[in-house]
Amino acid sequence: MKTLLVLCVACTLVVFTVSATAEQKLKNCNEVRAAYSSKGFNVNDVPNKGVNGARLKVCPQGFSCCTVEMEEKLSQQSHSDMNAPVSRLSSNLQSTFKQKHEHFDKFFRELLKNAEVSLNNMYVRTYGMMYVQNAELFKNFFTALTRYYLSGSSAVNLESMLSEFWADLLERMFRLVNVQYEFSDSYMECVSRHTEQLQPFGDVPRKLRIHLTRSFIAARTFVRGLALMPEVVNKVSTVSASPSCVRAVMKMMYCPYCSGQVALKPCQNYCLNVMRGCLANQADLDTEWNNFLDAMLSLVERLEGPFNFESVMDPIDVKISEAIMNMQDNSMQVSQKVFQGCGQPKPSTAFRSKRSVKETGFTARFRPYSPDARPTTAAGTSLDRLTNDVKKKLRHAKKFWSTLPETVCTGERIASGDECWNGTAKSRYESVVIGNGLANQVSNPDVDVDITKPDIVIRSQIAVLKEMTSWLKAAHSGNDISVDNDEGEDSSGGEESGSGCDTPSCDRDRDMYFSTPPNSDNPPVIKVRKQSAAGVATQGSMALALFGLALALLAPHLR
Repeated sequence: MKTLLVLCVACTLVVFTVSATAEQKLKNCNEVRAAYSSKGFNVNDVPNKGVNGARLKVCPQGFSCCTVEMEEKLSQQSHSDMNAPVSRLSSNLQSTFKQKHEHFDKFFRELLKNAEVSLNNMYVRTYGMMYVQNAELFKNFFTALTRYYLSGSSAVNLESMLSEFWADLLERMFRLVNVQYEFSDSYMECVSRHTEQLQPFGDVPRKLRIHLTRSFIAARTFVRGLALMPEVVNKVSTVSASPSCVRAVMKMMYCPYCSGQVALKPCQNYCLNVMRGCLANQADLDTEWNNFLDAMLSLVERLEGPFNFESVMDPIDVKISEAIMNMQDNSMQVSQKVFQGCGQPKPSTAFRSKRSVKETGFTARFRPYSPDARPTTAAGTSLDRLTNDVKKKLRHAKKFWSTLPETVCTGERIASGDECWNGTAKSRYESVVIGNGLANQVSNPDVDVDITKPDIVIRSQIAVLKEMTSWLKAAHSGNDISVDNDEGEDSSGGEESGSGCDTPSCDRDRDMYFSTPPNSDNPPVIKVRKQSAAGVATQGSMALALFGLALALLAPHLR
């Protein structure tokens, strides 16, 4: 009994001491004056001692070190204080993905440029002026690829561009391997019209079209996604806080000042409810944000695998040489088909038929760069390094918006346990922590949120993310959502093998029909059956040597 009496007396003394201390602080308000001044406000706004707080609009009314004017200024300060951590986190996210966008964009652009430089240097080194005379064909090819990367199908129809490239290359090659004949423009139009049916370059054009389409769509869409992220973050993070939110933050952060307890921090759960109320609209962005990030991560896997931009662009000079090789190896069969379909050409009166290979003096051989000698890529990096880094950043960015309250309500901003500010006094916070998102705020005990009025800016960004996610998913399948796709299996995203058709009916479909009369520029209808593509050889030296030889034969007549 005596022990209980002693404990009661001790508790009473503690309460009396705390009350006396708080009362003493309210009497002189010295700590409040110092803290208020440290915020950049005029110290003279703070009364020397506690005053009647009946006129206060936010903080508890009673004996107080705050005035109505102080409340207004502290409300403005609380708005800035709340925005500061959100702004800092958002700025870090913006900076991260602006940098990733710049790195990927620079890398892809340099791959394009290096591929062009590599091809040009290789051919100039091997063939000199003979290549230079035909170099504009390849220059235009890379210019179109760059435009396609930058602007997509709105600037370049990739399939049409590639068809024109191979048709132009066929025309030049056909003239060079048949220098003993003269060809009119209309005759060459007949040849060009049937480039795909003739398949003079084997299966290289089809495979290159598939690989270029998939890799360019994937690269361009992924870069576009990286560019979108900072834009969305910037717009969402600048959404203004509602007046009720500002009042709630003011009450949480600065009402302890009015009671003279400037060092008192809010309870963690109290802070969570306030911030979840203030950031309810932002949290609603989280679902589409996460869907978008998942689509970005899936597309990264495509970039690392079957849609690898680097693995397509780096050997493109060799791929084109393989096509030229096929043309050289099958030049007699291709020429015979053309002569049957477009008519027998006239012999060239200027051609010197006795000119031999030895007389041409051409001994050049195809000498591609070794891997070590190729030009370095962007910033000396590789696609693997870039993708490994960006995957970590994308995963880290998931649930960014829904976890903002937890991120803000940590560390020095809050106090754990019961020794914290609960909105009215230094005590335990009893209310239940509500969920994220606008719908959950109907039961928020600390912030009045109108759940019937979603923020327009954030809703618009949700729509933007949905649209971008659909683009990313289309790119993951090798399709460009901006254009109608009619390429069938070639654009399905699956692996191709051979022609994709092994039935007799497919062979019939591959028959080529010419509709021009014989021995003239307009031969009659003649059915010419396509031969199956020859196997791809492993070396290109003979092909390019023959190409150079043909150029050498023709050079005297081009002067």
